Amino acid sequence: MGTTSFLTRARGLLRIRNQLVRECLAELLATFVLMIITLSSAAQKVTFFETKGNLLTSYLGGALAVMVGIYTAGGISGAHMNPAFSLAVCLIEQFPWWKFPIFVVVQTLASFIAAGAVYILYYDAIWHYSNGTLTVSGPRETASIFATYPADYVSITNGFLDQVIGTGVLIVGVMGLMDTRNKPVPKGLEPVVVALLVLSIECSMGANCGCPLNPARDIGPRLFTYLAGWGPEVFR
Repeated sequence: MGTTSFLTRARGLLRIRNQLVRECLAELLATFVLMIITLSSAAQKVTFFETKGNLLTSYLGGALAVMVGIYTAGGISGAHMNPAFSLAVCLIEQFPWWKFPIFVVVQTLASFIAAGAVYILYYDAIWHYSNGTLTVSGPRETASIFATYPADYVSITNGFLDQVIGTGVLIVGVMGLMDTRNKPVPKGLEPVVVALLVLSIECSMGANCGCPLNPARDIGPRLFTYLAGWGPEVFR
């Protein structure tokens, strides 16, 4: 009884009652989970010379990470995990504009923290694979573990359109799933369907630019690599 009473009191003291703080923490956790699984999938593929992962496992990891992220915080913050989605729900007046910049900062911060966690997790593998040199290009580059880079032949214009179209398909698909006037997805399976949507986009539109579909997913880890030793080339 004493232990139960103590735990009850502790829960009461630690309970966060401010709704905005709860939503921000939930969004931070959901985006962190999304990113640590996504980036770890890429790290496993790259640093082990594709012997313990390949393009398909990387795509699967990223898609399933979306599912886990939504299950983690969907009921609290909505698990946006993506500034593009936050913007879309603001435009249709399902999310207040004043929360938009807050969520963008939280999502980017979570992506940055997740990149650091993956760097720690795969620290030895990254340095072994790269022969002690952190590069953005070349046969032993490791920057693509954390951020996406376009193929050599892709122009800035083509890359921009690639991301507009890919992200647009993602947003339209998710909005369609959310629309109660459409054929409903069985309750509780919405995250699974979103994950399948992400996987379909990755499998069909990932060749040009790596298919980030998410500004926070790209900017946060790219900032981390800049600070962690890859240098300013990550922005070129």
